[in-house]
Amino acid sequence: MADHEYDYDVLVIGAGPGGYVAAIRAAQLGLKTACVESRETLGGTCLNVGCIPSKALLHGSELFEEAEGGHFATWGITAKPKLDLGRMMEEKTKAVGELTGGIEFLFKKNKVTWLKGHAAFEDAHTVKVGPSTGSGQATTHTAKDIVIATGSSVTPLPGVDVDNEAKRIVDSTGALELEEVPEHLVVIGGGVIGLELGSVWRRLGAKVTVVEFLPQILPGMDEEVRKEANKIFKKQGLEWMLGHKVTGAEVKGKGVTLTIEKAEGGDEQTLEASHVLVSIGRRPNTDGLALDKAGLQVNNRGQIEIDHSFRTKVDGVWAIGDCVPGPMLAHKAEDEGIAVAENIAGQTGIVNHDVIPNVVYTAPEIAGVGLTQEQAIEAAGGDKKKVKVGKFPMMANSRAKANRDTDGFVKVIADAETDRVLGVWMINTLAGTMIAQAAQAMEFGATSEDIAYTCHAHPTHAEAFKEAAMAVRGKPIHM
Repeated sequence: MADHEYDYDVLVIGAGPGGYVAAIRAAQLGLKTACVESRETLGGTCLNVGCIPSKALLHGSELFEEAEGGHFATWGITAKPKLDLGRMMEEKTKAVGELTGGIEFLFKKNKVTWLKGHAAFEDAHTVKVGPSTGSGQATTHTAKDIVIATGSSVTPLPGVDVDNEAKRIVDSTGALELEEVPEHLVVIGGGVIGLELGSVWRRLGAKVTVVEFLPQILPGMDEEVRKEANKIFKKQGLEWMLGHKVTGAEVKGKGVTLTIEKAEGGDEQTLEASHVLVSIGRRPNTDGLALDKAGLQVNNRGQIEIDHSFRTKVDGVWAIGDCVPGPMLAHKAEDEGIAVAENIAGQTGIVNHDVIPNVVYTAPEIAGVGLTQEQAIEAAGGDKKKVKVGKFPMMANSRAKANRDTDGFVKVIADAETDRVLGVWMINTLAGTMIAQAAQAMEFGATSEDIAYTCHAHPTHAEAFKEAAMAVRGKPIHM
């Protein structure tokens, strides 16, 4: 097929963070672009039922807890808040609508065509778009380059049937739409999403029990951070069942009976809950795409394999975001969206996958970028002497002290010989914002000394990052 016969230069499948960014960037580069999306609104999981609504509820629940007798009381402020859950949900929905509507505006502004429906390949340059509902006719569209950006969905747990409509056993989407505060919420999975949503409902009055298969929460994060988070969240009221697995769940009226046993098996017990949140991870959305018609297959994890430029093995077909190997993070997908569009346009689009920050938006927040201390030692052949670590407690930070909010620390991991920063991990109130400086420093190959000798405004939480960098060389001032 000659180039001039294509309907579009670029067709993107999926309008999540990676997809809509890829479409907009491609259009900005002068390419005739379309984006296929089956939802009624743009933005994918992140804007509709993920990052944005969960952060709205995290913020609202934090305000409620502060007023109810938390931080307000510390400062001599007496309040008697009354929770209007419906109103809180309305504000969350309003924020989602504003942002998804904003993406639609940007599509129109940049002349990106929104093809509404489900996409499936006919061949490597042809996609059939079926209607999202039962009515309407399927349409066929061709493009010189096609970008797969279909995101991910909740991983099911055998023996535990999710029913978001009944609102007893829910996934992360259902947990954002509960119409009452659970009496006892059991969260299955001690990862990022489970802890964030569990903390929302705990603040609003629920008893929350987290059941995690592994012996520690937040798998993949720095061990010291994981232990500190465990301690802080337990103090806040979260209850742990670590090293356990849920083997079954049965809804009985307004309650749920769970069957639980130790991770290695045996010692079966039951646990009664009013609500259950299943949050054991996510899986790539690749079913229904008819990838075989394009000449593609998925790996054993359901992912589409790509090279460093986001090309699949089929010429003209690219893939980014949650449906390819790597962390399932919205900001990773966005960066890949820009890069893939630039590569298609003949430019050079690059994403440094070694420097992608990860954040848990609990209170306090948890953030990290680069290697954990354990990973750095492993990369050094197990020689701990080849890795230097600097750590600074928020208890010694003047702004945190003044705010009476001193939980957590900042940790800098560096190569003992070159002093180059290998990773930064932190747990504190502003960790999600502070980690950006660490990522930028690492992107430019900073040493701990570079950070230590960078002037930081006083008094700020960010000074803890400077002091942790100074501690790598054994020279912190305020500790």
